[in-house]
Amino acid sequence: MTHSLADPTLADAEAFASDANADGLAVSLVGPCEATFSGRAHRDLAAGVRQLLWKPDDTLLVHGAGGRDPDAWASGGTVTVDANDGLVVACDGGSAADALRVRFDAVHAATAFDPVDADATTVSGTEADLKERVLADPDLIEPGFRPLATERETPAGRVDVYGRDADGTVVAVELKNVRASPSAASQLERYVTALRRDLHADAEVRGILVAPAVTEKTRRLLAESGLAFSQVSPADAAGR
Repeated sequence: MTHSLADPTLADAEAFASDANADGLAVSLVGPCEATFSGRAHRDLAAGVRQLLWKPDDTLLVHGAGGRDPDAWASGGTVTVDANDGLVVACDGGSAADALRVRFDAVHAATAFDPVDADATTVSGTEADLKERVLADPDLIEPGFRPLATERETPAGRVDVYGRDADGTVVAVELKNVRASPSAASQLERYVTALRRDLHADAEVRGILVAPAVTEKTRRLLAESGLAFSQVSPADAAGR
């Protein structure tokens, strides 16, 4: 599975990278950037076109035009993405000594891909398993939920499951087969907002995040946005 954007705005690149990481994908960003590496040593990379690779385990690698090894890298900390002043991707280093901050003035290409060779690895408990499970038993999402479509297109992206609740209200369901991070809540909020605009101005649209678990910050963000969480694991579908 590979997704890409050509010359996205910094805000679109931020959303793209955050959503892809929440889906367990690796992210590549190419564009003019500068980087600061600090910790056991301090190093500044002057402005230039480089590639930033953000792996699903929150390892960041910055590659220049030549050489086998990255110009800078960091791992073991929390990665944040922010587009308020340029596009800043940073790893705080966590318990490790090194931190990395990369600031893009623009992004020429953003790509997200699954780093696992699906042909070589049998994966259980996938998002597809979770989708199969909730479609077979929609009450797992909430009693009375009726699925109407999957991969429903919106201006903000594809909604995993689109349906209506017991009262007939439109519901957007976002599926995560692992513990959901804050970016999953932001992703769902964008889908709900897009659906409200897509349907009509006064349309009522609910959002439900379905995952085995969520972080506490994710739970708070869902509550603040009026979104719901339903705890469902893909395990039963994977082990049927």
